[in-house]
Amino acid sequence: MKTIEAFKKIMNEQTEIALATSVEEIPNVRIVSFFYDEDKKCLFFSTFKGNEKITEFQKNPNIAFTTIPTSNTNHVRVHYAQVKKSDLTVYDVAEKWIKKIPSYEENIKQAGAMLELYEIHFNEAIVVLGMDSRETINL
Repeated sequence: MKTIEAFKKIMNEQTEIALATSVEEIPNVRIVSFFYDEDKKCLFFSTFKGNEKITEFQKNPNIAFTTIPTSNTNHVRVHYAQVKKSDLTVYDVAEKWIKKIPSYEENIKQAGAMLELYEIHFNEAIVVLGMDSRETINL
């Protein structure tokens, strides 16, 4: 499998990332659900309004993340990315969320008005396909 195809497969199949922030040299990592929009070349996730991570994003929008594999060790890592509040809402992207994570429909119905949508932009990703395959791709 070509690396770019593997990247797309991982981003379409894996549903969570470990999102790393850092403010005043204090790192913080949390798990968030996501979907990747291949046309916009960005990753989307939501969080509750007023959440601690929003304050961290405002202080330092530079983040890193790794996808969390569920059935093997294949994953995508990104060291240099930028996070920003999206101009879209969770309602605008609900169809894509639900297609990837059907249970997210209930989250949107019950908490959609309390959620903010964020985008992660990056130009380079490391695709890890097992112990012996690690390749950096440019998007």
